[in-house]
Parts: sequence; structure tokens; C-alpha cells
Amino acid sequence: MSTPRTLLLPDGVHRVSVETARGTFAALEALPAAGIAGRAPALLVPGYTGSKEDFLAILGPLAAAGRRVLAIDMRGQYQSPAAAGPDGYRVASLAADLAAIADWLQADGQPFHLLGHSFGGLVAQDFALGHRHRIGSLTLMSSGPGALTGPRAAVLRAVLASLDADAPGGLAAGIRRLWDAELEPAAVTDGVPADVIGFLRTRMLSSCPTGLATMAAELLACPDRIADVAKLDAPGLVLYGEDDDAWAPAVQDDMARRLAARRVCISGAAHSPAVEAPAATAGILTGFWNSAESGRH
Repeated sequence: MSTPRTLLLPDGVHRVSVETARGTFAALEALPAAGIAGRAPALLVPGYTGSKEDFLAILGPLAAAGRRVLAIDMRGQYQSPAAAGPDGYRVASLAADLAAIADWLQADGQPFHLLGHSFGGLVAQDFALGHRHRIGSLTLMSSGPGALTGPRAAVLRAVLASLDADAPGGLAAGIRRLWDAELEPAAVTDGVPADVIGFLRTRMLSSCPTGLATMAAELLACPDRIADVAKLDAPGLVLYGEDDDAWAPAVQDDMARRLAARRVCISGAAHSPAVEAPAATAGILTGFWNSAESGRH
């Protein structure tokens, strides 16, 4: 779970409702201070249990480089409306949502920079495979080639096993119990500020319970399609923290090799570099995107 350090919107960042043919999506949009976005825009996709707020600390610096930047809540996450049923939370369906959002962001169909964090990286891969001409670059941040493995996967399986749709209160009650019994005490132990804990609670309990369960199952079963992603004619970046506890750094190193992508490991960061090392993350992304646009990648 990503933990924003502040919930205040930086100057130049505002909340928007993205109206698309597939529905409405909540987003944060950042624009250059001068109002002139001369570079290709960027779309940032959060991870499982995440939201657009996970990118708050980097939106301003990214926009300051001269581009429009959009961070979204995927369907059923926090402030984006829920899907009609479980199928709306499959990776392929979430990728189709990205296509509709991309039309809103770049209506003329020009390429844009796509970043997926964690589970969002798996969704970004699916979108890229179906929309090769739309991708100016693909960044996989703290993500992997396919299904989650290792200790976090074991924890996620245990969480899924504890959620019973047929129990009193259904999935929603199970998620509330999970928050009260495990997630909130862990946040308190980690010293997360009270206002941020309040936000995390609201975010978790506002997200669609069916979406949380279905996305978790997708995260545990997603196939490895890096061989196909490597055939894309777009520069790639694999970016992660040195202490990432989801996909191991060695797994991400190997993914970067298979993609022939640039690889950057950020010191002092773990699974959420945009939160844990925002200045370094924003600088790396801006440099990579600028070089992708000039063909120097």
C-alpha cells in the first residue's frame, strides 16, 4: 500500500473528472506554470489499493518540464466509479479503460508517455500491446513481468482466502475487518501521520470490494508477456527502489534486460519511489521522457 506523505495539492495540480466513452474517471492533472505544454503528455497509473494521490509529490516537477501530466484512479479505485461486475476489473478491461482515457488526454491520437506502478504496470503492458502507435515510452515502476511472486504474493493469497463474499456483510465487511485488524495497526506502527491514515482508511473503504478482490486475483495470475512487450517500437524504463519488497530487484533487473530497457534503481526507496524519493523519481522520469522524445534513449 502506497502512503502519500502529504495530501495537499501542489500549485498547478487540480482535480478533474475524465469523461470517456467507458465512463468517468477521477484524476489529478498538472500543467506547466506558464500554461504551455510543449512536450508529449504523460499518463500515470497507480497500483493495487493505490490511487492518483500516490503521485502527488512528483506531479508538479514533472509538469514543470513542459508537459501535461495526468494521474488517475482506475475503475473502482477510491473516487472512480465501480464497474458493473468482476469482469470490469480484469487486466484487459482496465487496459481498455486506459485507451478511453488516452483519447481524452491526447484526442489527436499522438503518442504519450505511459507509466504503470506495480499492478498498474501490468495494465500498462496490456494497453501497450494493443495500442503500439500510442506509446511514446513505457515506464514500469516497481512492477514485474507478470504475476506477483514472493512474500507479498503469499500475503495477498492469505488476504483473498480471508475474504468471503457469502459471509455477513460480504466482501465489504471483510475488507473493513482487514483494515481494522491489520492495515491500520501496521500504519500506526510505521509512524504514518494521523491525517494520512485517515485518508488511507477512506481510500480503502471507498474502493469497490469486488474490484479489490478481482484485481488481487489478477495480480496473482497475470501471465508473463515481456517477450511481446519487448517487440514494441518504444523506449522502456524499469524503475524501482533498492528495497522493493514486491517484485524482487533481481526480477526487475531481468525484466529490464529482456526488454532492452533502461534500468534505474533508486537508493533509499522501496516499492513506492514516487512517495519515498520524489525528487529523484521526477528527475529520472523527466530525463528519460525528454530523451525518448529526442530519440536519444
